[in-house]
Amino acid sequence: MTTDDHPRRASLEVLRAEAADELATVVHERARGGEDPWDFMSEIPTVDELVVWMLRADRIAADGGRRPSPGTDYRMLRQIALSYPDLTPTVWSMIGRLDRDAS
Repeated sequence: MTTDDHPRRASLEVLRAEAADELATVVHERARGGEDPWDFMSEIPTVDELVVWMLRADRIAADGGRRPSPGTDYRMLRQIALSYPDLTPTVWSMIGRLDRDAS
């Protein structure tokens, strides 16, 4: 367990590999469906963003599936950054975007 009482899912390298596979599948399926990758690639999260969303989803599930309040969401994302320091720039970028979207 980590210091925040949430078990680590896997190493960051494994999480990134899972996320990259998932994103490749999404791109493949959308391209197979006739969409032009130039039109949708900007909508698709980066590998690290998808890793953060997966870790966040794990934490929400561990909390009974309750939708987090904005304050809880911020703390949850911050804990992800503390647990996975290499994700810190991505987490802060995502928090910044969430703050802008909330305004």
